[in-house]
Amino acid sequence: MNQYSLWKYAIVLLALIMGIIFSLPNIYAPDPAVQISGESSSLVIDQEAYDIASDSLQQADIAVKQIAIVDNKLEIRLLSRADQLPAKKILQNALGRDNYIVALNLAPTTPDWLKSMGAGPLKLGLDLSGGVHFLMEVDTLAAIDTRLRSSVTSYKALLRKEKVRGIVQINDNVVTGKFKTEALRDKASSLAFKSMPEMTRNKFQREGVFYLNLELGEQAIANLEDEAVGQNLITLRNRVNELGVSEPLVQRQGRNRVVVELPGVQDTATAKRILGKTANLEFRLAVNGDTSSFNREIIAFEDSTVEIERDIIVTGESVAGAQFGFDENSRPQVNINLDAEGGKLMHRITRHAVQRKMAVLFIERKTRKIGSQLSADNELEAVYERYDQRRVISLATIQSPLGANFRITGIDSQAEAAELALLLRAGALAAPMEFVEERTIGPSLGAENIALGVKSVVIGFSLVLFFMVVFYRVFGLAANIALTMNLLLIVAVMSMLSATLTLPGIAGIVLTVGMAVDANVLIFSRIREELANGLSPAMAINTGFERAFLTILDANLTTLLAAVILYAVGTGPIKGFAITLSIGILTSMFTAIMGTRSMINLIYGGRSIKKLAL
Repeated sequence: MNQYSLWKYAIVLLALIMGIIFSLPNIYAPDPAVQISGESSSLVIDQEAYDIASDSLQQADIAVKQIAIVDNKLEIRLLSRADQLPAKKILQNALGRDNYIVALNLAPTTPDWLKSMGAGPLKLGLDLSGGVHFLMEVDTLAAIDTRLRSSVTSYKALLRKEKVRGIVQINDNVVTGKFKTEALRDKASSLAFKSMPEMTRNKFQREGVFYLNLELGEQAIANLEDEAVGQNLITLRNRVNELGVSEPLVQRQGRNRVVVELPGVQDTATAKRILGKTANLEFRLAVNGDTSSFNREIIAFEDSTVEIERDIIVTGESVAGAQFGFDENSRPQVNINLDAEGGKLMHRITRHAVQRKMAVLFIERKTRKIGSQLSADNELEAVYERYDQRRVISLATIQSPLGANFRITGIDSQAEAAELALLLRAGALAAPMEFVEERTIGPSLGAENIALGVKSVVIGFSLVLFFMVVFYRVFGLAANIALTMNLLLIVAVMSMLSATLTLPGIAGIVLTVGMAVDANVLIFSRIREELANGLSPAMAINTGFERAFLTILDANLTTLLAAVILYAVGTGPIKGFAITLSIGILTSMFTAIMGTRSMINLIYGGRSIKKLAL
C-alpha cells in the first residue's frame, strides 16, 4: 500500500528535470545592445558599417562589450544600459536613416548548451521588461487619392464600354470630365452615379464645352478615412502575427493614429521595418502612343526610368494571397492571387492591352537626412524629412489577358521577394503610415513593477512554506517541495511556449501558489479525518488522497474554465493573466497530487506505521 509503480516515479523525476533545464535560461540576464540592420532586407551589412559604428562609439567613449555581424545585422553589446540611448543617437547620426535602421535591443546570454536543447528565457511583458511602443499616423489623404484614382480607372473603363467620348482628369480630389455635347455629359453623369454613387455631381458649361465635376462629400471622406484606418489596423495585426509576437496591442487612437505595442520583442529593427513599410502595390500600364500627356508619369526603374500611366488597374488592397518562389530561370518571383473584384478589373483592362507592358509600382514611405541644426541644448543634431519612394519593381509584356492569378518578376534578390510576399500576405496598407512616436521601453521603466511583483511572490511563498511546515510537519515539508516544483514547472512551461509574463501574470502565479497549497490542505485534512475515524495510518493516507482527488479536480476545473473564458474575451494583460493562471492550475494539480503523493509514498510506503507526523 502507498507505493507507486516505477514509471510514476520516473514521470515525476522527468518533470522535475525538465522544469530545472527549461527554467535555467531565466537566470542569465540579457545584455543591453544596439542593433543595426538594413532598411531593406536585401542590404548587406558589411565591414564598412562595422567600422563606422565601432569608430563613432569609440570617439564618444562608450564602452562596448562585443560587436559582431549576426544574421546580416550588426549587434553591438554594451556594458551599461544607460549607454543605449546615447549610442543609438550617435549611430543614427553616423550612419544616417536612408539605408539603415538603428534600434535598441536586449541580446540574450543563454549558454549554447541550453540553446541546443531548445531552452530559452521567459519573455517579459512591456510593463516588466519592456518592448517596443509605436505611435503611427495614417496618411488618410493618400488613401483618399489612391481610392479616387482606382475608382476613376473603373469609371473610364465604363465610359469606353458605353462609347462615351470625353476627357476625365483628377485635380485636388475633384474629378473633372470634359465633353463635346450635353447628351454625352448627361450620360457620363448617369454612369458616374452608377459607378461612384458616393460622389456629388455638378454640371456646367464654359466656352462651348460641357463640364461634369465629381467631388467627395464630407461624409464620404470621413467614411474613406475610417475604412483606411480600419484596413491598416487589420493589416498591422496580420503583420504582427507574421512576426510571431505574443500578446501584442494594436488599437486605434483618435481619428487617424494607431498604437502598436510589442512586448518581449527582441528583433526590434525587423519589427519596425515590417510594420512601417507600406508595401503598397499599384498595377499600371506603360504608356503608348494613345496615352494623353496628362496621364503620363515618369518613375524610376532599375538604373533608369520608365513612363507609365497614372490610371491604376488595381492596388495591393485587392491582393488575397502572395507566395515567394522562383521562375523557370531560378530567379526570385512573387506569385499573386487577387480577390474576385480585383481579378475582374485586371481581366477587363488587360484584355484590351495584350502586347503592352504592365508595370508593378512599389510605394514606400521613408526618411532621409536633409541637413543639421542646433538643438535647444546647443548641440548639433541631424534634420530628417519623410518622403514617398516610388519605384517600378517589374515591367513585363502582357502576353494574354490576366486574371486573378499572375506573378511579379524582376525582383532584385531572394530576400526582397520573400519580404514582399510576407507583406502582401499580411495585407496591404490602405494608406502610408508614419512613425510619430517610437519608444523602446527598457527594464528600468518596469523595475518597480518587477521588484514589487517578485516581493509579492517571495512573501506569499515564504508564508505558505512556514504555515505548511508548522501545521503539517513532515507532510508540510513534502507539500513545500511540491510547491517549489510547481513554480519551476510554471516558468519552464511558459518558457517552452514562448508565453509573455506580465504584471497581471505575476498575480496569476501568486493565485496559483494559493490554489496549489489549498489542494494539499484538503488532502491532509482528509487524512486527519480518516485517522480520527479509526483507520490505520497507511489506510488513512491512501483514503485521504483518493477521496480528496475529486474535490480538487472539481475546484481546479471550474477555475480553469474561467481562465479559458478570460483568454477568449480578454486582451493584452488580461490574456497574460489567463495564460499564467491556466498553466499554473495544470501544474499545481500535477505537483499537489502526484508530486506530493510520490514523496509521501517514499517516506511512509511499505512500512509499518503506528503514528503519522501530521
